[in-house]
This record gives sequence, structure tokens and C-alpha cells, in this order.
Amino acid sequence: MRTFAAILGAWVCALLAGCGSIGEPLYPALKIPLRVTDLAVVEKGPNFDFDFTIAPLTTEGVALKEIGSVDLRVGPSPSDGFNLGEWLKTSARVEVPTPDKPGPVHAEFPVASFIDKDVVVAVRVTNPKGRDAGWSDFKTIHVEQPLPTPADFHVAATAKGVQLTWRSAGASEFRIFRKTELQTKAILLATATESPYVDISAEYGKAYQYSVQGTRGTEESDVAGPASITPVDTFAPEVPSGLTASVGLGSVELAWTRNTEPDFKEYRVLRSEEGGPFVEIARGLNAPAYSDSTIQSGKHYRYEVTAIDEIGNLSMPSAPVEITAQ
Repeated sequence: MRTFAAILGAWVCALLAGCGSIGEPLYPALKIPLRVTDLAVVEKGPNFDFDFTIAPLTTEGVALKEIGSVDLRVGPSPSDGFNLGEWLKTSARVEVPTPDKPGPVHAEFPVASFIDKDVVVAVRVTNPKGRDAGWSDFKTIHVEQPLPTPADFHVAATAKGVQLTWRSAGASEFRIFRKTELQTKAILLATATESPYVDISAEYGKAYQYSVQGTRGTEESDVAGPASITPVDTFAPEVPSGLTASVGLGSVELAWTRNTEPDFKEYRVLRSEEGGPFVEIARGLNAPAYSDSTIQSGKHYRYEVTAIDEIGNLSMPSAPVEITAQ
């Protein structure tokens, strides 16, 4: 006969939808952040620039929800081989506020005390109990005299585009950055080896912001700028060249070199009779040629040609040609 206790136990098991054996005890997660794997350091002006990412997972593959601290250090590289203990004693700790969540981290630190030396940089991220998964790769960098920021940076509209000018010593290359009205931040437009640089892709009437930065190997200067400009077309077309005149049947035939500028609109022809003033005799010409049939035999004529662009900028006249009508 079953005892009351046995019946009660069976009833409880049924109520709980089955009884199973008790498994191994579950230990609490350690919540240790993954090791940093993308530490990057460059010398930028008077500072080191550090960039790295705190991974979104722990060493156990679960979401990282709490960060204890970020231990970022920079210290001299020993000449007799790297020793972690010695490096920790001599390295400087970079102040990095503890982030609220995983993601990109940026920090800066002065290079002044490390100029002309090799330094070693590394970072580790701990949980709130101070545990970590180890240091990142140790990065070694030779610290040079800081590159000066490009000086006297100016932008100006020219007939060929927006021209950037600056002065700089020590840089071997320069990065040109540009931001348009439709962009939220400046992007790299081009690189140049010297000043000036002309942005031939700029369009008249559109607003731009430009910046320039010097580089030398892995070193970077601070960025000069931004300088703002909305270029306006106040530039006349090129002066027509190659003008020739020849005698035709009751006419003077003129020809010159074609204008290839994108905003060219038309040519205009001017004529002088017997040494008198030049008077416009034709306009609205698209082709680089004109036949003057309003001449008188035996008269001496001089001709000039001008070019005009889409918004009305007029070029200087070409070199004149002379001819006597037959």
C-alpha cells in the first residue's frame, strides 16, 4: 500500500509537469570584455591619436553590458628587449572616461615627453571587478618632431575652380578635405604634394568648406580650416586666338581657334574701317568663323573677335588682323 508521502510526491511531480534529475550547478558569468584587436595610434600635431573598439561581447559570448575601466598606456620602448613589468612601471596612463557601452573609442595624449624616442602603446578593458582578457597587441611608434599645422590657409575662386593655398614646413604630402551643402561631414577630396591646389570639380554658386592637413609617413598635422566659399563666376572666357583674315569673292573671310570652355556662349566680331574705331558688326556666333560681305573694294579694314560666356562675362578682344578688300 502506498504511503501518504509517496502519494504526495507523485502529486507534486504531476503538478510540476514532470520531475527530472538535478543537473550540475550553474556558475555566474564572469562578464569579462573581449581583448581589443584593432588598436591604432598615429602622431597628429602635438598629440598621439588613439583609436580602438570595445567589442559588444564578453569572453563567454554574451552581450557586454558593463565596462569597468579602460587601461590605455604609452611608455618608452626599452632598447634591450620588451618587458611587460618594466613597461608598466615606466608607462603613462592615458585618461579615458569609461564608456557607457561598447563601441569605438578615441583618445589623445601629448607627445612632448617622447619626441625622438620609440614608444610602446597597448590597451586593455576590464569588467567592474577589474578582470580583463589581456592586453591588445603592443604597438611601437617612433615619435618625430610634431608636424606644424598648415599656415596662411586661404581659398579663392578662379577661372579654373576653387584654389587652395597654404604654407607648411616638414610635410611630404597634404590631404584636401571638402564638405558640400548636402554632406554632414568633410570627406577626403584629394592629396597634393605642394600648394596651391585647384578643385576643378567645384561649381559656381554652390557652397563649400575646405580643410587641409599635412602628413609625413604615419604622422599627421592638425587640420587647418575649415574655410568657406561660394564661388561666383566673374571670369571672362579666354581671349580668342589664331585670328586670320583672307580675301573672298566680295567678302573678307575670318577664322580663329575654337573656344572649348564649358560655359562658353558666343563670339562677337568687331571691325575698324580706314583706321577708325572698332565697331561690333556681328554677335551670337557659335562657330569660329565669319564672312564679312559688307565691305567696299579698296578699303583697309582691321578685325577683332571677343568671346562671351553664359552669364555675360566678356573676354578681351583678340589680337587684330588687317586686310585691304579687293
